[in-house]
Amino acid sequence: MPGYLLPTFFITSADPAVVAFAREAVGDEVDERERAVRLYYAVRDEVRYDPWSIRLTPEGFTASRCLAERRGFCIPKATLLAAVARASGIPARLGFADVRNHLAPPRLAEVMGGVSDYLWHAYTELLVEGRWVKVTPAFNRELCERFRVAPLEFDGRTDSLFQPFNDDQRPFMEYVRDRGSFDDVPFDEIAADFRAHHGAWLSASNGLA
Repeated sequence: MPGYLLPTFFITSADPAVVAFAREAVGDEVDERERAVRLYYAVRDEVRYDPWSIRLTPEGFTASRCLAERRGFCIPKATLLAAVARASGIPARLGFADVRNHLAPPRLAEVMGGVSDYLWHAYTELLVEGRWVKVTPAFNRELCERFRVAPLEFDGRTDSLFQPFNDDQRPFMEYVRDRGSFDDVPFDEIAADFRAHHGAWLSASNGLA
């Protein structure tokens, strides 16, 4: 799987800071599955989810920027997990889907027009023990606890995707369209769709720069 181990413009797995973050997260662990698990939790909880950090530029979607700022929305965080995985010798790619968030924070729901579809939600796909597993590093533990949603756990073997209901059995996240897997961020397609459908969100976060 050489194509899923190489650095790219967005998946900056050769960046010294990314390599150092990966090494610190993995430590002296040699088991592939356990390394993948440690990398997931490091990205999930040490990089804060921030939907207002969006910048619709190529640089704004890179793993390096996400790590440097220690915050990002779903695409940069998924890209960072792919980068630290590749830096650790674990093949990685990106998966995308359109989702409907029924528990979006009021301010975000307002600019999105209430409960609506979020285009190009990203997760990471890791090749662990010979099979691809999907894992979602977007929401850090603190954020999940605030919205009474169980933080997504990952065992390295089972897909870890958003739950349909929160702890109170209220509708939470709904996957409405699968966009497939990519070996790098399809930035031009994402940017075009964001400009067409998420303009209010971009304006509210100054993301059009």
